[in-house]
Amino acid sequence: MLSKVLIANRGEIAARIIRTCAEEGIASVAVYSEADANALHVRLADEAVLLGAAAAGESYLAIDKIIDAAKSVDAQAIHPGYGFLAENATFAKAVEDAGLVFIGPPSSAIEVMGSKIAAREIAAEAQVPQVPGSQSTITSAADVIAFGTEHGYPVAIKATYGGGGRGMRTVASADEAESAFAAAKQESAAAFGRDDVYLERYLSSARHVEVQVFADKHGNTVWIGDRDCSVQRRHQKLIEEAPAPGLSDELRRAMGEASVRLAEKVGYVGAGTVEFLVEAEQDRFYFLEMNTRIQVEHPVTEMTLGLDLVAEQLAVAAGEPLSITESGSTPRGHAIEVRVNAEDTGGALFMPSPGPISTLTAPTRTGVRWDGGYESGDEVQPYYDSLVGKLIVWAPTRDRALDRLALALDELVIDGVPTTVPAARAIIAHKDFRNVTMHTNWLERDIDLASLLPAVKEPVDIDDEVEVALPRNEVWVGERRYVIPFFAGTSALASSADAIPAPGPRRAASSGPRKKRAGGGGAASGEIKSPMQGTVAQIDVEVGAQVEAGQILMVLEAMKMQNPIRATITGIVESLAVTVGQVVGAGIALATVVAAGE
Repeated sequence: MLSKVLIANRGEIAARIIRTCAEEGIASVAVYSEADANALHVRLADEAVLLGAAAAGESYLAIDKIIDAAKSVDAQAIHPGYGFLAENATFAKAVEDAGLVFIGPPSSAIEVMGSKIAAREIAAEAQVPQVPGSQSTITSAADVIAFGTEHGYPVAIKATYGGGGRGMRTVASADEAESAFAAAKQESAAAFGRDDVYLERYLSSARHVEVQVFADKHGNTVWIGDRDCSVQRRHQKLIEEAPAPGLSDELRRAMGEASVRLAEKVGYVGAGTVEFLVEAEQDRFYFLEMNTRIQVEHPVTEMTLGLDLVAEQLAVAAGEPLSITESGSTPRGHAIEVRVNAEDTGGALFMPSPGPISTLTAPTRTGVRWDGGYESGDEVQPYYDSLVGKLIVWAPTRDRALDRLALALDELVIDGVPTTVPAARAIIAHKDFRNVTMHTNWLERDIDLASLLPAVKEPVDIDDEVEVALPRNEVWVGERRYVIPFFAGTSALASSADAIPAPGPRRAASSGPRKKRAGGGGAASGEIKSPMQGTVAQIDVEVGAQVEAGQILMVLEAMKMQNPIRATITGIVESLAVTVGQVVGAGIALATVVAAGE
């Protein structure tokens, strides 16, 4: 076995790997940014090496610094976890060239499967079913329109090098092609350093099911179970379960065998996941992509099969044969995982909400597991993703697992930052989820999640003579009610947030004289302030531009999510206080919009 492993990651997955290393008698080395000096993974590791500043590009994405860190402590191997450099072929090759062991597949396999175009070609050679898609990257909105004309709408524009929904836009008609094409390229470049995009026919009501594969250096490749990951928002998974419910044995086996063919085709080694879009009632499945790393949701497979997949990764990297000798192991019972993110679910907007955690207490009942990246007193940093931890439960049946999960969610205590727990409670109680009729667009398209979440406070009327700075999350603008998210540590009214019209009658005006305003009952002008700490990713307007209420002015990127900042009134952009690439804090002025004629 290996004697010392450096973990090139942070948060929950770094802590997870460190704990398995300890059980296997392997020394662990953490790397960290200046912002993470007191983080949990640093406290748990046997050694720790500072990489650089908080920005990921100066720390967790700095390939040379990570390899130098491994050499400085005589580590034999590097485990990339998930995210950051986990699926970066250049990083894997640099590790190999440095004479270190990369705990993952060969760089050649990552390179092939990292390009969605190349992956589609391999899938075709391996006879894996696919949805119609472009044969190469596209160069203009005209390509989108031509594809939509041939295959029908909706069409998905997707990042060629990337995943997790970043750089993806759905196009419902030719009219949306131009703006969607530009937005997909911009987001892809920001997230992955490349703006290449391609096209696929978009299946709007399919389920997202993935198959866990594992291969060793002795020519053994197996599939060891499947997972359903259909509950998503912004193409990011919220709840996963194993085995995927409601699949026929024939469909399950066909997906597993297709996954093995694909892995063997690229000479795969280690843990990997092949993702599919599934139409279960028709027993049809379509290749989506292959993730060449350990998945966030791997614990549900572990709990139904009695395995430690990270320990298996370590053994395979050391040259040992797989302990799993046959494909299609029969799962024992059912497991469900909830991702608990530091996000404000008010209005079902899921806005990033970093900040200090005053209390974190995980449930300890039978059949419950908590994989966390934080403890009481830690701070969720705004520079990285919003995952606080994962709550996983196991029970003999799916219904029992759901009941146990509901109790565990009630017992989970996280104070200091808002989390996605309220949304998880509402989702698992919904009849569609209980009856397995959900799909990838179910949460955002087919149900009114906002109405299922805890009630919000009464809206306030904003009078010309009174400046209101109260922690409300509704405001009336132009006779329409808008739901607005708020963030820990922000006291000012976040009128710049990604407000969306919400149903409901206009609240009666307060008594007393009121001045007539342009645009109805809202404020006639407004300073747009940042609702969070983030980076200005793009600016869509110029000074002097006429804008409509609800129009996107700019986009802030925070915690790996892009958050549009919208105008709250119809008027003219009087000033822009920021530039693209600028880092801003919560409450910082971004722009000013005044009503026409002011």
